Amino acid sequence: MADMLDYLAWRGDIEFTQMPVNPVDALIFSTLSYIQFEDIVPDNPMQCIPLEEAAAGLFSLSAPQTRVRVKKDLELLEAAAKSARFDNIKMSFYRSVLIPEEETQFAAVTFFLEDGSAYIAFRGTDSTLTGWKEDFNMTFQSSIPAQRLALEYVQEFAAAHPIPIWMGGHSKGGNLAAYAAAQCGETLQKRIVEVHNQDGPGFSETMMTDPGYRNILPKLRSYVPQSSVIGMLLEHEEPYIIIKSSQLGIMQHDPYSWQVMGGNFLRVEELTADSRFLDRTFKNWLAKMSNEERSEFFDTVFDLLESTGAQHAGEIIRPQNVRAYLKTLKTNEYMRNILASELASLALSARQAQGGTENTDHNSKGVTEQ
Repeated sequence: MADMLDYLAWRGDIEFTQMPVNPVDALIFSTLSYIQFEDIVPDNPMQCIPLEEAAAGLFSLSAPQTRVRVKKDLELLEAAAKSARFDNIKMSFYRSVLIPEEETQFAAVTFFLEDGSAYIAFRGTDSTLTGWKEDFNMTFQSSIPAQRLALEYVQEFAAAHPIPIWMGGHSKGGNLAAYAAAQCGETLQKRIVEVHNQDGPGFSETMMTDPGYRNILPKLRSYVPQSSVIGMLLEHEEPYIIIKSSQLGIMQHDPYSWQVMGGNFLRVEELTADSRFLDRTFKNWLAKMSNEERSEFFDTVFDLLESTGAQHAGEIIRPQNVRAYLKTLKTNEYMRNILASELASLALSARQAQGGTENTDHNSKGVTEQ
């Protein structure tokens, strides 16, 4: 089974002037955006640095592993920097924003391609509880801060460079790319080549009728693994391509598990039964809640998780934190009642989804060609 790293080994000698951007390239750009390039890649859209130099700068640090999500991100950067396809690509306009008190987590970086176009890659959710909370805010807010920052980023870059633009992102990054493309205005939309949403959540039903969203739909490319969970959240109007993954369940969200053949992904015809079940469960559950109830529930959940001082997702399962959560729930009746009520509603939605009919439309089958 082949992944992005295998793709670079097989096709890394083919420059972009010989073979244009393909879906695997787009996933590579999105995955590289997870790397923390502070003080390496310029934060000005008028300045840039070759990807090869950016990689050298990162590896010259005393602890480059602290700048990445997973070890494979370093392997990907090293392989890209050594390839003829990526080594001369210029990196620019790295921007990262984390404001916990405003529930804001955002990052993006731009890649200048040899054909005169640029690829804007938006980072998905990081390990911070701030990032996770902002994701859930999508269920009850018309827009979240990261979406508005993504739009500002695209507008600022486009004003500085009147060139064709690709954009995309993995997970929340895909949602940010789609939002920015939908809201940037008709003139700028004409310069957009394609928008790649790689297992990112959708939008509220209101967005489905937004003129800007309707206008960008023909350029929107959505990819989900066969057991997608994140990519099924909220609403999607665009058809999507279902990808074969080497992992199971929620672990298929990992972009390194996506199977490739040449410059494309291996595809399957439909989502798994588990993915369809979870999709129905969450949609039914959210449909029973008003925006105020959603806000109250998720605020309560994260107030509990952050009550121990935890800042990252990995910290919430520490034994001392778990004990503290249980103690808080035992003494805080309001918090206990909110969580118990909505979790009971979620369980009911799961039972209803289990007995529901299978969808055979947009929500279960992917497109075979695009």
